[in-house]
Amino acid sequence: MVEMYFSPVESSEWLKVRMSKLEISSLEHLATLTEIDRGTISRYFRHERRPSVDVIAPFCKALEVSPNTLLKVLGAIPR
Repeated sequence: MVEMYFSPVESSEWLKVRMSKLEISSLEHLATLTEIDRGTISRYFRHERRPSVDVIAPFCKALEVSPNTLLKVLGAIPR
């Protein structure tokens, strides 16, 4: 069985949709909510950088998702 992962394009699209649903207006706004640099957030969702464990909780809180969902979206674990 082939494990399926989110692609960078799918992750970025998921983030846009999720931010819109939660009325988070921009990556700057998300950066303020999470206290994570905007560029770093962008690199996580483009799969250019793996998130460290200390950023999972702020992302989950701001995006109102479980750690499992976030790790799937970031391409860290299979769907």
